Order: sequence, then structure tokens, then C-alpha cells
Amino acid sequence: MTQHSRNTPQFYLTAPSPCPYLPGKEERKVFTHLVGERAPELNELLTHGGFRRSQSIAYRPACDGCRACVSVRVLVDEFRPTRSMKRVQESNADIVGNMRAAQPTAEQYSTFRAYLDTRHHDGGMVDMTVLDYAMMVEDSHVSTRMVEYRRRDPDSMFTGRGKGDLLAVALTDVLGDGLSMVYSFFEPDEAARSLGTFMILDHIARARRMGLPHLYLGYWVEGSRKMDYKGRYLPQERLAPAGWERVEK
Repeated sequence: MTQHSRNTPQFYLTAPSPCPYLPGKEERKVFTHLVGERAPELNELLTHGGFRRSQSIAYRPACDGCRACVSVRVLVDEFRPTRSMKRVQESNADIVGNMRAAQPTAEQYSTFRAYLDTRHHDGGMVDMTVLDYAMMVEDSHVSTRMVEYRRRDPDSMFTGRGKGDLLAVALTDVLGDGLSMVYSFFEPDEAARSLGTFMILDHIARARRMGLPHLYLGYWVEGSRKMDYKGRYLPQERLAPAGWERVEK
């Protein structure tokens, strides 16, 4: 094998399967492996081209006759929350997020398991064991972090950490130009807090503090109950055939 072939990613195409977002549609994905010394560089390039990461795989939809999945990234410096988003921030003022190394814990898996059983009991991840969860967290060759969300305590302003039970978790990649939310989950008993929205708002603020211009949210799918919400975080850029295009409303 030549040096050139070792440093050149190989791309593969999956067989058709039912689309999880649009009824009656089929999906296919093109994917490659993110391994070795060049994995961070490759992940950056592929993310800019609309790919997402899952463990050591980078993938992008490649569906016949359908382009409904659109990559979106929030322009964090210009973002302003809506009134409803401000209410979510206010109702979660007692929570603080702590960014830490990407290491799985039993406490995280307990929250993850409850989230799947309650919110995604018919999804493709429902059978994930504790070992599967550990692989999801640890099998990364790029810069990956966990953000754990807990209730504040009197020392939070000094320690940057919360105290008490774990309420939500986000698995997040740190890129050269932004944060990319890989997967997030929360305690289903706390659903009234709108913790999914809160975690996105927190990541926008976190990226801004880190001097990163973008928050990558994955795929926006207009008309999909699961994915349409991503279009609310404006202004944002959506990846079109000609490149990233700004959307303000």
C-alpha cells in the first residue's frame, strides 16, 4: 500500500433503508472512517462539507431524488434568542454546564437509558447497552468533550460546576471554527424545562466565549417534527450546492 493510499480516505455507500424523518422515503448515506493522525483535519473538512460524526465514522445523506437534509450552523455572534428562548433560559437559571473530558459514567448512562426508553423507544438506539454507550463516547479520534448539566450551588461562579443530580448531557466536538453537537439527552422527568433548547442556547453562548463563530447543529429537515426545530436558531447558514448560505428568517 502506498503512502498516498494510506492518507486518502475511502468512501462507501450504504444500502437503502427507511427514512427516520420523512414517512415513505428511503435514505442512503455516504461514509468514511475517521482514524489516524489526520482524523481531526479530515473531520474539519468533512464537517464544512455537510458531514456529521458518529463515533469514528463521518457520514452524509446521499438519498436518491431527495435533498431534504440540510446542514445548518448558527452564527453565534449575531444570534439573539426569541422571547420563548429567553423564558427557557430563565426557567433553567438554576442549572450550570460543565465541559469535561469525554469519559462515560454510570450516571450518564442512567440518564441516557431513561431518555431513550421515554423519548425514543422505537428508535434505532433503543437497544444500546452500557458498553455501546461507552463506545459512543470514547470512540473518537477528534477533539471531543462532554458537557454535563447540574443544578447550581453557591460556589458555581468560582468552580464553574453544578451540584446535585445530573439533568442533561451533550457530547460535543470542538472544531477550529465552532462547536458541533454530536448527541444530547436529558432526564425525561425534567421535560418541562425544555432542556434540549437550553443546551443549544448554552452551546451558542459557550462557542461565543471560546471565540468560535459557529455552532453546528447537524441536519435541518423541513416538515420533520424531529428536526424542523433547528431552523429556529437565527441567523444561521445552511449548506446549499453553491456553499453556505445565510438565512435570517
